Amino acid sequence: MALSYAEYRFASPLKKNGDPMQLSKIIPFAMAIAVTSSAGAAGIGVRAGTTGVGADIGWNLAPTLSARIGYSWLNNYSVDVNTTDVNYEGKLKLSNLSGLLDWSPLGPFRITAGIVGNDNKLDVTGVPAGGTFTINGITYAASEVGSLTGTVKPGKKTAPYLGIGYGNVAGAGVNFYFDIGVIFQGSPKSTLTATCGPAVPAGQCAQLQNDVAAEQQSLNDKMSKYKYFPVANIGITIGF
Repeated sequence: MALSYAEYRFASPLKKNGDPMQLSKIIPFAMAIAVTSSAGAAGIGVRAGTTGVGADIGWNLAPTLSARIGYSWLNNYSVDVNTTDVNYEGKLKLSNLSGLLDWSPLGPFRITAGIVGNDNKLDVTGVPAGGTFTINGITYAASEVGSLTGTVKPGKKTAPYLGIGYGNVAGAGVNFYFDIGVIFQGSPKSTLTATCGPAVPAGQCAQLQNDVAAEQQSLNDKMSKYKYFPVANIGITIGF
């Protein structure tokens, strides 16, 4: 479902860290849209999968066409990332608000398309190996690098979604549904920040910052292949 800009802004009271409590603000808004948009069947679904734990509210638009709004969330899932020089410990945080259209020309099997507003990110922390960091080919003692941290975010904050699935949230009774698809999020971009140890001379600290800028580009190159976010979710619906 393609939301208008005003709807998207109003329906996105999410904190930047993807606070799940904000779901309490999204659901009443989505229910209001469902009630005013269609006099047909509607339903609520809960699901889990690669986008985290989430919920959907859906309603029928036509005999083979339905719409849904959903939100999913996951916090601090551990992911390790290694570049040529640096090993990173990562914490993945997912926060996705979706507006989708489900077209079901073959019974419960369907084609789904729409948009996803994502606040996904990966927080990374560089880990020294054997008491040293190798940054841009230069070796630094761990004491010379106070910290090496960064964030990786998708290239697109609002991304198209395309997939297939089974079951509709707006279907009558209790049913299960699943989705398999792709969010076209664009190549992720990273930002890296390093602090120098207290005893590091200014000149060496400046060199470290230059090397970190080069390492940031290396991390971007490493993450560039992740421009497609795979979606595989399964859940249960209650229709009414």
